[in-house]
Amino acid sequence: MSSNPSPFTAKSAVCRIRPGRTIEGISAVLLPFRPDGSFDLQGYRTLLLRTWNAGLTPAVNMDTGYSNLLSEEQRVEILDFVTETAEGRPFVAGSYVEDKEGDLKDAYLGQIKKITRRGGTPILFQCTALKAMSDDQVVELYTELGKATPAFLAFELGEMFVPFGRIYSLETYERLLAIPSLLGAKHSSLDRGLEWARLELRDRVRPDFKVYTGNDLAIDMVIYGSDYLLGLSAFHPEAFALRDRLWKENRPEFFGLNDLLQYLGFFAFRPAVPAYKHNAAQFLKLRGLIGCDHTHAKAAARPESDVPVLADILERLDAMIASLS
Repeated sequence: MSSNPSPFTAKSAVCRIRPGRTIEGISAVLLPFRPDGSFDLQGYRTLLLRTWNAGLTPAVNMDTGYSNLLSEEQRVEILDFVTETAEGRPFVAGSYVEDKEGDLKDAYLGQIKKITRRGGTPILFQCTALKAMSDDQVVELYTELGKATPAFLAFELGEMFVPFGRIYSLETYERLLAIPSLLGAKHSSLDRGLEWARLELRDRVRPDFKVYTGNDLAIDMVIYGSDYLLGLSAFHPEAFALRDRLWKENRPEFFGLNDLLQYLGFFAFRPAVPAYKHNAAQFLKLRGLIGCDHTHAKAAARPESDVPVLADILERLDAMIASLS
C-alpha cells in the first residue's frame, strides 16, 4: 500500500530547516567476517565500541548485520555478545520474524522479550505477514505489542529493499503515533516528500516522536528535523558524529563534510544496493579497524576495483576531519 502524495513544495521544504538542533544518530554496525566465513567478533567489538565512543547508538541484527541471512541461533549469539560488550550502554536491535511460523503477534513478542531483557530497544522489521494486513490490523498489532514493552521502534521499508517492505499511509502513520511506547520509526522510502510529510505530521501531533531517516541517498534530511538510523554511518561513525556537532554549532563546515559523506553514500549504495555491506567491509579494512573485507557468503559482493575509490574518499575524509579538529 502506498502513502498519500506529499503536499510539500520546494519552498515549504526550505522552511522546515532547523539550524542548531541536536541530532540523534543510531548507526547500524557492520558484522565483519574472517576469511573462513566465521564471525570476526574481535573486529565487531571494535566497531561497537567506536560507535558508542563517537556518541552514536549502535543498531545490531539489522540489514548491516546480515539479519536476514543469519539463523535465529546466530542472531541470539550476536545479541548476547552485544549485551556483554555494552555494559549497560544503550543499543537498538532488530526484531526479525520473516523466518518464523505461527501467530505473528507471538513471534514479535518473542523477539521483543529477547531484546528488552538484555537491555536493548527493539525495532520491528516488517515481514510478509504484516504486509498482507489491513491498515486497521497493523495498528491493532502495533498497539498490542506496545503494551508489552516500555519502548520500541517501528520500521517503514520500501519494496526496493525487500519484497515484504511497506510504506504506510499518512493516516495509518498518524494512528501509530498514538501508541505511547512507540518512540520513533525508521523511514526508508528514499522519498524526501514522504519523509517531509511525516515530519510535519510529527510536529503537529506528537513532537517528541522520532522520525529516523533511513535514506542513505539523502543524509541531509537531518537538517529538516529527522534523526537517523543509517547503514552508511557504519563506515565512519566518528565522521557522522562530527557532522552532527557542526550542525548543532551552526558551523558552515557541516555542508562540506555532509557532501563528502553523501558522495560515499552514492558510491556504496549504488545497485546492487545490498552490496553496500561489502563496501563497508572494504572501507573499514582500509581504516585498519578489521582485518578482512569478506562479506557473508550469501551476500552480494563488490569488485576489488572499488577499493581505490574508497581509499580516495577515506583520504579526503581524513584530511577534512583533521582540518576541523
